[in-house]
Amino acid sequence: MAAKKTSSKTNKKKSAKKKPVAKRAKSTASGSTEKAPSTDEATPKKAATSKKKSNASADVAARVLSGESDKTITDLGDDLVSGKKSVAAQAARVLDEIVDAEADSVVGIIDRYAVAIGGRAKRPAQSAAKALPLMARIAPARVARHLPKLKASYDGATKAGKDGLVRTFAGLCTASVAYQKRLEDVLNKALAEADAKTLIQWAEVVLPALKGEPHARARATVEGRLGRIPKVHAQKIADFLGIKLRLRYR
Repeated sequence: MAAKKTSSKTNKKKSAKKKPVAKRAKSTASGSTEKAPSTDEATPKKAATSKKKSNASADVAARVLSGESDKTITDLGDDLVSGKKSVAAQAARVLDEIVDAEADSVVGIIDRYAVAIGGRAKRPAQSAAKALPLMARIAPARVARHLPKLKASYDGATKAGKDGLVRTFAGLCTASVAYQKRLEDVLNKALAEADAKTLIQWAEVVLPALKGEPHARARATVEGRLGRIPKVHAQKIADFLGIKLRLRYR
């Protein structure tokens, strides 16, 4: 009888010990679910927010183009360079939509883009970097009026700004060889200083835009860097140029 009572007490103790553990596990699982939503759950929320902003900007852009908005494209250009972060960012989003829909409608604010592209504010610079390369083809003479400012702003520009400037300069050279002499120095500087990945992109944009001696010098700048960048990038550039990497690069 004593043995049975001891066994019964032992079983009850084991059972009592197990229950709190189960409850704690359940509580922990419940807590983790509430406090830490998965990345998969969070990502659609960000995408939805971005889509709403895009749709709202597109709606405003459509009203501006139709003349139904109180804002004009000139007003948006002023907002872009206002120095007010949220105002400038909103103007940039709307102007991007306008450029997509009707690029030649922003020719009148090329001067504002020329200011924004070299600035430290990232969103306005991105917007200018999108528009100015197009303007260099649509209205090259209007862009060329701002060449001193554009060239001077290259060193202090953001990464997006520099990319936009290089593409703008290349666009001008494509529009007319007359711009080559004025832009050869800054384009060579860009090719000489770009990181390996950017060098691939810029070589594909700049070299076809140049003719004669400016082309030869820019090409020499690119070829001269092949031995100083990772082989995987050097090979892509060599393939673009139609040359073989020297043995010491392999």
